[in-house]
Amino acid sequence: MSIRFGLVVGLLFAIVVTYLTSMNPSRVHVALGGDWAFDVPLMALIAVVFGAGAGLALVLGILRDVTRSYAHRGDPLEAGPRPAPASPVRAAAAAPHEPARPATTHAGRDSLIERRRFAEALEIQARVVQAAPREERAAESTVLAGLHYEIGRERLEKEDRGGAIAHLKDALRAQPDFVPAALMLGEAHLKAGEPREALRVWERAAEGPQPALPVLSRIEQLHRAEGRPTRMISLYQAALARQPDNLALAFGLGRVYFELAMLDEAAEQFQKMEVRAPELPLIHAYLGAILERRGQFRDAMEEYRRALRESDRIEWPHRCAACGAAHARWVDRCPTCRRWNTSRP
Repeated sequence: MSIRFGLVVGLLFAIVVTYLTSMNPSRVHVALGGDWAFDVPLMALIAVVFGAGAGLALVLGILRDVTRSYAHRGDPLEAGPRPAPASPVRAAAAAPHEPARPATTHAGRDSLIERRRFAEALEIQARVVQAAPREERAAESTVLAGLHYEIGRERLEKEDRGGAIAHLKDALRAQPDFVPAALMLGEAHLKAGEPREALRVWERAAEGPQPALPVLSRIEQLHRAEGRPTRMISLYQAALARQPDNLALAFGLGRVYFELAMLDEAAEQFQKMEVRAPELPLIHAYLGAILERRGQFRDAMEEYRRALRESDRIEWPHRCAACGAAHARWVDRCPTCRRWNTSRP
């Protein structure tokens, strides 16, 4: 009830009491104690009691309004309705989308990566992957795998094999065909004295649609150390069956034939490749070595000369699948675009 309305009611009540008092002159003896006793009109007594109660209620109402006024001063939201508090479930569901500025999030992540603060970048990237739309999730998962890989490599350098293995496995969970992580995970198992587990990791990586040369090379080295030449051959034959046009795999098979002194098979393999890629120096280098072992030194020297004219490096070239940059050999991360797992023969 407002103060103005209360005053109006009080005035009306006083008028009514005055009228009733004039019409009812009867009096009441009121004793307050000792010599304190009065004879007052009945209606006047009623008016005093009622007025005291109304006055007390009015004072309490004024105090309440003043208190509220001071409590709400400076809070503009009190003028309107307050929004309902969000439920914990809704707040938890919205939490991964809190980075409403993805460009800023990516910039901060990239800055941390360039400063090699991979653990901090990993925390950001985990949220980015969760919030990414489906069409962008594969690319973001590659970055996540790359960060796990870098942390795993750091842990392995510090002889923390358990931590390294955990992060490298997380990298492969994020992207099963992440070659750098598969290579290093196998190396970690080798250092831990677990060659069978290393072989299992590498064989799983080699079963993909695009087996990488470094993975096949590490499997080949294990088979060679264990004296299993036929497995070395079947390794490349199986990979080449899945990708018959892959010159790098064809070269790997020819090289294994050569190392096992299967010169006829090696020569046939390299001659087939020469028709398709006559400019590759590696092919001519191995053809020259085959002819040299056969005692055909003049022909061998000619092949060596062709190899040297093409290049002074005896390595298989690679190229970044993302930006197209050429690499002299396989690399875990492209030095041009800084993306992981993009080096292809």
